[in-house]
Amino acid sequence: MSVTYGIDVLPKNDPYIETAEKSLRAVLDAAVPGAFLVDSLPWLKYLPEFLPGAGFKRKAREWHKLARMMVENPYEAAMRNMDAGVGRSEPSFLTIGLEAMRANEKGGAITENVIQDSAGAIYAAGSDTTVATIASCILGLLSRPDVLEKAQTEIDSVIKPGHLPEFEDEPSLPYVTAIVKESLRWFAVAPTAIPHLLEVEDEYKGYRLPAGSIVMGNSWAMLNDEKVYPDPSTFNPDRFMKGGKLNPDIRDPAHACWGFGRRVCPGRYLAFSSVWINVASMIAAFDIKKATDTYGNVIEPNTEFVSGLVCGWRPFQCSITPRSREMELLIRSNAAREDF
Repeated sequence: MSVTYGIDVLPKNDPYIETAEKSLRAVLDAAVPGAFLVDSLPWLKYLPEFLPGAGFKRKAREWHKLARMMVENPYEAAMRNMDAGVGRSEPSFLTIGLEAMRANEKGGAITENVIQDSAGAIYAAGSDTTVATIASCILGLLSRPDVLEKAQTEIDSVIKPGHLPEFEDEPSLPYVTAIVKESLRWFAVAPTAIPHLLEVEDEYKGYRLPAGSIVMGNSWAMLNDEKVYPDPSTFNPDRFMKGGKLNPDIRDPAHACWGFGRRVCPGRYLAFSSVWINVASMIAAFDIKKATDTYGNVIEPNTEFVSGLVCGWRPFQCSITPRSREMELLIRSNAAREDF
C-alpha cells in the first residue's frame, strides 16, 4: 500500500487489506480450471441467472463489485490525500504514474484508468504471495539454524552496527540473496502458474496441442527437479553459492516462479526486492528459533499449507526476538517513524 499508494495500513482490520483479501479469494476460486460448469459448457452464459447452472452469474456480479472496490477505494483515498497535501512525502507508484501521464497528455498511452488498474494489480497480487514467501523463509530458517547464523555473520561484516540493510547493500550480501532464491524455489507460491490458452495449434516434444487447449506450466516440478536442484525438499541456500559468491551456473528460480510468457508476473522485480529487504532486515534484527512450551519442550512448527492456484502456509509457532538491546531500540525507533 505504501509503495503503490503512499498509504500506511493499519496493524489490524485494515479495510483496504480486507477488501483485497476477499477479492483475491474470489479470483483464486474463479481461476481454477473447471471450477464452474460454464467453463466446459459455454452456452450456459446465455441462461437467465435464476435457472439451475447459471448461479455463476450472481457470483460474478458480487465478485466484480469486490474487484472494483479493491481498485477504486485506495485510489480515491490516495487522490484525496494528494489534493489535501497529506500523507507520505516519498513518491509512490501512483504519484510517479500521474506525473508521467501529465507529462504526456497529448496522445500518451498512460491514462488514469491504466494507472488505477495497474496500482490495484500491484497491491493485490503482491500481498499474499509476498507473505507466503517470507513465511517460507522463516520455516526454512527454523529447519536450518546454521543458515541463519551464516547469514547474520555476513550481514554483521557488511552493515554498520546500529543500522539495517538497504537496497544498495544487495550486491554485498550474496548469501542473503541465496536465501531469498531458495525461499522462492523451496515453496512454489503458484505451483501451476496461471493457466494459458493456446491461440494456435502447437507441438511440444512430439505432443500435438490443439488451438484452444488450456496449458499449465508446472512450476513446482521445475523448481523441484533433482537434476537441477539435488535434494530439493531440503532448504539449502548454499546450492546457489560458490566461492562466497552467487553461482551463475545454477538455474535461477526466476525461470519458473514468476510464471511464463505474456502472463509472467509484471511486478516480479518489485516483488523480489520487497522480499529481499524484508528477509535481510529480519535476519539482521532478529534471532529466529523454534518455539518452546512452558516446560521448555520444543514445539515443531506446523508445516501444513493451503493449496490452490496461489498457496500459503497455515499459521505456525516460532520464537522471534531482537538480537540485542541495541537492535531492539533500533527496531522500536524505526517503527515509531511515520515513514517507516
